[in-house]
Amino acid sequence: MDLFQAPDYFKLDELLSEEHKLVRNATREWVKKEVSPIIEDACEKAEFPKHLIKGLSEIGAFGPYIPLNYGGAELDQISYGLIMQELERGDSGIRSTASVQSSLVMYPIWKYGSEQQKKKYLPKLAKGELIGCFGLTEPDFGSNPGGMVTNIKDEGDFFLLNGAKMWISNSPFADIAIVWAKNEEGRIKGLIVERGMEGFSTPETHGKWSLRASATGELVFDNVKVPKENILPNKDGLGAPLGCLDSARYGIAWGAIGAAMDCYDTALRYSKERIQFGKPIASFQLQQKKLAEMITEITKAQFITWRLGVLKNEDRATTAQISMCKRNNVDMALKITREARQILGGMGITGEYPIMRHMMNLESVITYEGTHDIHLLITGLDITGESAFK
Repeated sequence: MDLFQAPDYFKLDELLSEEHKLVRNATREWVKKEVSPIIEDACEKAEFPKHLIKGLSEIGAFGPYIPLNYGGAELDQISYGLIMQELERGDSGIRSTASVQSSLVMYPIWKYGSEQQKKKYLPKLAKGELIGCFGLTEPDFGSNPGGMVTNIKDEGDFFLLNGAKMWISNSPFADIAIVWAKNEEGRIKGLIVERGMEGFSTPETHGKWSLRASATGELVFDNVKVPKENILPNKDGLGAPLGCLDSARYGIAWGAIGAAMDCYDTALRYSKERIQFGKPIASFQLQQKKLAEMITEITKAQFITWRLGVLKNEDRATTAQISMCKRNNVDMALKITREARQILGGMGITGEYPIMRHMMNLESVITYEGTHDIHLLITGLDITGESAFK
């Protein structure tokens, strides 16, 4: 049974609107009812629970900030963040699926797409009738996406796409892929590639010990003919995919708080119930130190992230601020999973509790959407004006 109670040590709820709390609570209840009972089993089987797609769309997890006329819920950025927080409280893999659909598929179509593309794809993506994925990372180009070798050639009526992408969430069952490729001038362009196009395949990545309830795969393009109307017309260059990553990293910053909250809440409850030496282990100084540090770090993360949400609503959040927040929060959450695991002792490694699953998931989250080190260098560049990337 999911007994989760969210910590709110500094009364952050008082800074949230009624709509924010409504959206968050609806997502929280859905996770308790639909995700918590099945998630351990899904992880053990290493399967994404596809039956959750309908529910994710119903709670507004697909493109929550997309305007109503394109099928979105037209919520603000804090509501989007709170949905991600609650989904990741359930599992990072479920949040990843919603993050990709919202920030990496719907967002670029909404921001960079033609009116025809928006009307064709966004309503179906919002309803979960289409599932998308995002192809930027390549086998030889991860932290250096500008070096990509996936390319398009203009063949008159269509573009010929060749190359491969790796570590792509949702790819094995995605209906469409937002793919970034270089044209003949070396300029990066965005394309909408559809399942069924000849020469397009999505082999699944097996053997993962992290994000096991999320489907990960490759995108392989062997002379794929992409119609010209499938090019995203309104932005190109590396700034286009990086704009999507800003939105996704922002969602991850909120999501990581959810994973941390779940581990803290689990450890706190366990420490009050577990008796050793004739009394609850919560009464021992070393356990109190762990728990007190956890709630301190969660509280700090909540406020930096809420403030980032306010700035994002005002269109004033910078890439560097988003990087700092993603890096801080994921690191915070990963440390909390490890401390919480120790409080639970041997029970902490079992599937009876969510801690080890969160810990393994966060090992991916600290790397994807910009590694821990890369985000540090983004902050470094911002404060010094000197690039240390190469």
